[in-house]
Amino acid sequence: NFSIFVTRPLCSLSFSLYSPPLVSGSPKSYYTKSTSEFDHRVGVLHVADQDEGKLGLELSSKLDEEMSVAELKERHMAATETLNSLRERLKEKRLQLLDTDVAGYAKAQGKTPVEFGPTDLVCCRILQGHTGKVYSLDWTPEKNRIVSASQDGRLIVWNALTSQKTHAIKLPCAWVMTCAFSPSGQSVACGGLDSVCSIFNLSSPLDKDGNIPVSRMLSGHKGYVSSCQYVPDDDTRLITGSGDQTCVLWDITTGLRTSVFGGEFQSGHTSDVLSVSINGSNSRMFISGSCDATARLWDTRVASRAVRTFHGHEGDVNSVKFFPDGNRFGTGSDDGTCRLFDIRTGHQLQVYPQQQGDNNAANVTSIAFSISGRLLFASYSNGDCFVWDTLLAKVVLNLGSLQNSHEARVSCLGLSADGSALCTGSWDTSLKGVIDGSYPEKVQKICIGFQLVP
Repeated sequence: NFSIFVTRPLCSLSFSLYSPPLVSGSPKSYYTKSTSEFDHRVGVLHVADQDEGKLGLELSSKLDEEMSVAELKERHMAATETLNSLRERLKEKRLQLLDTDVAGYAKAQGKTPVEFGPTDLVCCRILQGHTGKVYSLDWTPEKNRIVSASQDGRLIVWNALTSQKTHAIKLPCAWVMTCAFSPSGQSVACGGLDSVCSIFNLSSPLDKDGNIPVSRMLSGHKGYVSSCQYVPDDDTRLITGSGDQTCVLWDITTGLRTSVFGGEFQSGHTSDVLSVSINGSNSRMFISGSCDATARLWDTRVASRAVRTFHGHEGDVNSVKFFPDGNRFGTGSDDGTCRLFDIRTGHQLQVYPQQQGDNNAANVTSIAFSISGRLLFASYSNGDCFVWDTLLAKVVLNLGSLQNSHEARVSCLGLSADGSALCTGSWDTSLKGVIDGSYPEKVQKICIGFQLVP
C-alpha cells in the first residue's frame, strides 16, 4: 500500500501501464528492451478526507474484500501451469505426427549439399561513411540502392554499384534502430527510441541546414520502434513493431493508425516486438518476432488476435523472414538457432543450430533467404555470417571467415531483389556487399536468382 497526498482539489488521477525503456550494457544492443513487467495485480483506490483539506489516496492490493494478492497470484500460477502442460501435450502430439524433418527427408532422397569454392562468393564493395554502429539496412526493389541506419544518428542512401553516398539524412532522434525503403524507392522510413516512425521523401527540397526534412511522423507507439516494413507495392502503408508489445499498420497519407495488433492480454505478444516480415505472396499476412520467444502470424483484416502462435525458441526472436513461396518463414533467435516453420500446419520443419549442445552459441541477429529458398543467410553476434543449406541443415560457407570480413558483431543483412548480391551491416561501422563471382553451373542451378553481375 502507498498513499498520495495533494494540497489542492484533485481532478483526476491515472497510471500508465508502460514505463520508459531502460538502457544497459547487455550484448543485445545499445538500446535494450524495456524491463518493466506487469505483475498482474489489480488495485482499488480508496479516497479519504484528511486534515487541512488534504486528500489521501490509498492504493489497496486487494481486488475486493474476499480476494487477496496472494490468492490472485496462486490462481495465475495454476493457470500458467495448466497452459504449459497443455502446450507440452500438443507439442508431443505434433512430434508423433512428424516422423522426420526437412533435412532427414532430403538425405533420404539422396540430396547433396550446395558447394562453394574459395572464390565463388567475394566481397565486392565496402561502404564506409558511418561513424557509429550500423543497426539496420534495406535494399530498393531495383537493387541498385541501399539505405542504412547507424548509431551516429544518420540515414545514408548508397549507390550499391559505385559505393557513393546519394543522401545523408540527419535524424531528429539519433537512437535509430530500423530503416526501410518504400517500394517505389522515393521514400525511406526509420524508427527508434523516440517511439516514432519518421518518413523522408528523398525528392523533397533541402531545409536551411541542408538536410532532408521529415515529411511525416507516425506517432502512436508507447515504446521504441524496433522494426518497420512497407507493404509491397504500396508507398502509403507501412507496418511497425514496437517495444510496447504491438504491431501497427499505418496510413502514411494521413499519419493515422489503421490497425493495432496485440497489446491486449492473451491477444498478442507478451513482450517487446523485435521484427516483422510481410508475406510477399499475400500482403495481408505478416509475421512478428518477440522477446517472449514466439513468432506470431497476423491477418491485417483481423487485428484482435493472432492467427497462429509459433513456439520452439528458448530466447528472444530477433529476426523473422518469409520464405519465398509465402507458405513458410524463418526465424533467428538469441538461443543461437534459426528455425523454419510452416504457416499452414503450424509445425516447426527444421532447426539450424550452430553446434549441437552449445550453450554459449552466439545470438542470431538477422536472417534472409535466397530467391529459391535453398540458402539461408544468418548473421551472428560474434561476427560470423553463415550460409545454410536449408534442405540439409548444413553450413556451406561462413562469410565471417573470408578476407575483408567484418571485425565486430554483424547486426543486419539483406539480399537484393534479384538475389544477386548480399549486403551486411556491422558494429564496426561498415557495410559490405557480397556477390557470387564465379557462378559454376551446379550452383547456378540450385541458387536461382544468383546472376552474373558485370
